[in-house]
Order: sequence, then structure tokens, then C-alpha cells
Amino acid sequence: MSATPQKNRASRRVLAAAAGLATVGALVAAMPAGAHDRGNGHGHGHGHGHKPRTVDVQLLSFNDLHGNLEPPAGSAGNVSKTHADGTVEAIPAGGVEYLATSLRTARKGNPYSVTAAGGDMVGASPLLSGLFHDEPTIEALNKLKLDVSAVGNHEFDEGATELARLQNGGCHPVEGCYEKGKKFKGADFPYLAANVTKEKTGKPLLKPYTVWKKNGVKIGFIGVTLEGTPDIVTANGVKGLKFHDEVKTINKYAKELDRKGVKSIVALIHEGGAPASTSYNYDCDSPGAGDGISGPIVDIAKGITPKVDALVTGHTHQAYVCTVPDPAGKPRMVTSAASFGKLYTDTTLTYDLRTKDIVRTSVKSANHVVTRDQPKAADMTSLIERWNKLAAPIANRPQGWISADINGRGSTAPEKPLGNVIADAQLEGLAPADKGGAEVAFMNPGGIRADLVYKASGSEGDGVVTYGEAFTVQPFTNMMNVVDLTGAQLVAALQQQVSGPNEAAPKILQVSKGLTYTLDLTKTGAARVVTDSIKLNGAAIDPARTYRVAMNEFLAGGGDGFPALGQGTNKLVGASDLDLFNAYLAAHSTATAPLAPPATDRITVVQ
Repeated sequence: MSATPQKNRASRRVLAAAAGLATVGALVAAMPAGAHDRGNGHGHGHGHGHKPRTVDVQLLSFNDLHGNLEPPAGSAGNVSKTHADGTVEAIPAGGVEYLATSLRTARKGNPYSVTAAGGDMVGASPLLSGLFHDEPTIEALNKLKLDVSAVGNHEFDEGATELARLQNGGCHPVEGCYEKGKKFKGADFPYLAANVTKEKTGKPLLKPYTVWKKNGVKIGFIGVTLEGTPDIVTANGVKGLKFHDEVKTINKYAKELDRKGVKSIVALIHEGGAPASTSYNYDCDSPGAGDGISGPIVDIAKGITPKVDALVTGHTHQAYVCTVPDPAGKPRMVTSAASFGKLYTDTTLTYDLRTKDIVRTSVKSANHVVTRDQPKAADMTSLIERWNKLAAPIANRPQGWISADINGRGSTAPEKPLGNVIADAQLEGLAPADKGGAEVAFMNPGGIRADLVYKASGSEGDGVVTYGEAFTVQPFTNMMNVVDLTGAQLVAALQQQVSGPNEAAPKILQVSKGLTYTLDLTKTGAARVVTDSIKLNGAAIDPARTYRVAMNEFLAGGGDGFPALGQGTNKLVGASDLDLFNAYLAAHSTATAPLAPPATDRITVVQ
């Protein structure tokens, strides 16, 4: 989801049977040949002694893992399932110990199996991975036998150089090697970034595509991130890079693959949509009014050349298996597996050995839950234990106490209880004159990465918020800014929540106490914000007056479609968002007087 900057990682290695691949730019590393040969094929054919005409290729895919090696806590760790009687069940899911078991079980009996990811494997990660610049996640993905991934916007959180390190290996330039005598090896799979080029040379930053080969079967993978990546990543993360149109890029490279004799092509796209239901088993192709899928991926899918046989997507953290017609009007599969390793998609691609193409009419696909009632993969358990031991001295420090779950990521309301806590923490920390003199604070909803969960995650006890849990909520450690904005700019920022680039999918800023207004969702565009209802501490906003406004550096740069917030002057840089959050927890809670979930009464919503 749109979020703030943080740990960025990328990896790169050429796919199966890639022996001597030309390097693209400085970032591409070659990878071992034949690394993906896993058995022999069975296929469909007639009679004895005849070579089958087709073989089934199993495509396993997932997206938006965000370094969630351990099962995500609270509501963020559930997937919804709608039963025949209409009841909805929340199923606890995710965790790489279970994802590994699910994928390994799914591969059994499938000699042609390839595993692909739709981006945001790293970035905005919990402390276990984020503290180590996501090296643990890359290591886990290598063990999962991931064959290829697109880059997502979060792969750019720490910039192109760090992305190259995640691909190629080497210890962190500042923090060095984390384990004595061990050097980080980098990713065993290629990160694909077809629509990202270097501004200076115009050359691709990473390999645009790769070809998976086995026993004469060839499938090309083209990977892109959303063109709008610079709008949702800090300026430093995308410095020196250009991001291009997804459709034009994929069509260009599909033509190139076709010319090289690769007729079967899968696009990995870090952009997505919103299905009409959030249940993972929703039938996206049901014909009812309002059914189906909406969002950017629909137009992208409709524009991508029929040469591409299936689209693996991501970014919106939604679960869907939909057919969207290609430009020739033929149905084509578009899939997404929610987030955090809670689901994986199993798609059967029937490969015609004569035409070397996918028989599109026989493509089958379904999402499967990564349940927590299956055996854990022992190699993943030991990986988690190893890194947890290194993280423990920092991760287990108590920061505060809560009396119940305080929902952030798990809240679907425009105003989130945890959003209020974070905004209040920022206002309180930056209100003193020598800290910036803030009068109001804004927090972007995409930067709230988890809930604060009452149930203990380890041995700390129920209700205790550890440093690791606080980090999981605010993993970007963005520096805070306090700036001058006029009342008119402040009003414009509130209107930009529901207009311009944010009109189709509103991004409702979380606001500190004292700021109140009405959001009328029966209206359209900027009119949804009822201007004369906006008040600060009971007084109407004066368009001509200057206000001191606190926000993280990402918002202060105009990120997430808020150009008005980027117009601030007289900037003072404060502590990090995580430090302010932890200071607030310490100041407002004790074991005997824990912090309760705050009321959500700042934004009045008219539906």
C-alpha cells in the first residue's frame, strides 16, 4: 500500500538455465544455471510412445510480504472467508514457516513448477527483518526457492544502491556484517524492474525480464513497479531514477521476448485493484451489479498486449483471482495474494510444446490460505530463531502498556484509533517552542504498518508494548518536520485526501487532537471535505493565518498525493516518528494505568 520510506532491498539473479547473461547496468549479477530443475514433466497426450502435445506448468505466486517472517499479529494476520450461508470467518494466516510448508506441499507432483512474486518483498518490515536491512527476508526467500520477483515501491525505500546490495550481496555499508564470519550473499533470484531506468544513461536499473527454462519449456517473466512509485517513496529512495508507463514497458519487452522465440509470457506488476469483497474466496467473475474488481490494474490489464498470458499483481494488499479481457477481447487471468504471506496463488499454465505458447482457455487459478495449523518448516524456524537472538536485546525492551488492541492497519475506518495516538505523539513531542512549536500534526495512513495488539507476542506479558512491536507499527524511522503552512494550504491538504490522485482511493490523514472536520462521502472530489466545518481547538481555520504543522519527512515532501503539504516553509527537523511514538507510550502509560484506545471523534463521516 502506499506508505512511507524505509528499508529497501533488491535482489537479482538470472533465472533457471541462465548461464551467460549480459549484465544490465551495474546491478545485474549472474546466477547459477539449472538451479530450478526440479524433476521431469508429465503432460497431456494421446496413446503410447507419442510425445505429449502439452505440459502443465505450475505458477505459484505471492506479493507484498514486507518482511513478515513471523506470523503477523492481530487482525493484520487474518484472512476473511465467506461461507455458503453468508457468514464470514477470520482465519489466522501467514508466517514464513507456514508459507514454506504450503509452497513445498503445493509443488509435490508438479515437475514444472515456477515461483514468482509481485514486489514489496521487503520494506516497511517488522523489526526482525527491518533492523537488519531485510537481509533475513532475502535469506528466507532464497530458502523458499523464489525464482523471480518484480520490484515494488518499497524495494526503493533505501535507494538504488541498497537495492543492488540486496540483489548482489555484501555487508551493509554502515552497519557492516551482522554475523561474525558471515557475509550476506544477496538474492538467488532476479529482481526485475523493466520500467525503471537511470536518469543519466537511460539504461535499465535492473534486468527487465528473465526466461525460466526446463526441458524445452520456456516462460518469460517481465517485472514492473507502479509508475507512481516516486509519489509514495521518499525523494532519496528514487534519486537519479525514472519510472515509466507500465503498459508501454510490458508491451515493449513482450515484443522483444516474442522475437526471441519466447511465446509464453507472465507479467509481474506491482500495482493492483480492489475486488468487491475482501473475502479471499470471492468469485471475482460473478456477474452481479457492483461485482468484480476496480482500480488501476483494470486499465493496465486491458492495455497489455495479448502476447502476455497472465498477470501477477500486488500493492493493494487485496486477494483476487479475476479474468480481465485483453485488448483482443480474450479473457486473461489477473491475480493477487493479499499480503504478509497469508495467501499464495496456484495457477496452472498449459504449455503447448509445438506453438511454445500457453493455451489461455485452460488457465486455472486459485488463492490458498497459508494456514497456521500445518507443520512449520524447520529451516525457517531456525532462521527466525537465529535472527531473533540477534534482535532480542533491542526488540524486547518494554516501551509502554495498553489496555486493549489499538487498531491501525486493521481498522477500515477513515479515522483509526492508532492513527490518533501517533498524531498525538507527534504533536506532543513537537509542540514545545524549541522543538518546532507545532499546533497540529498529520500522519499518512499508509505509514501505519500494523496494530498495537494486547496479546503478548513473546514472553513480555499481555498489554506490554515492546520496542519490536512499536517498530512494526512505525518501521520507517522517518525524521519529523515542523513547517509553516497557511490556513488555505492546510485546507487544500485536507481536500487533497479525496481529490486529484487520491480521488479514486482516498487517503485520509490521521489528525492530532484539536483538529475536527466533517467528511461528506455522499459528495465527490474536494467537496467531500466540508470546508466551514474545519476547526482547530474550536476556532475556524483562518486562510491567511500561518500555522505550525508537524508531519513526517515523507509528507513534508508532498508524498502520497499531498502537494500542499510540500509547500511548507521555515522547516525545523525534529526527532524520528518512532522515537516520538515510544516517548508518548512511556509518558502516557504504566503497568497499572495502561493506555486505552482513544475515541475516534475528530472526523465526522457522512456516508
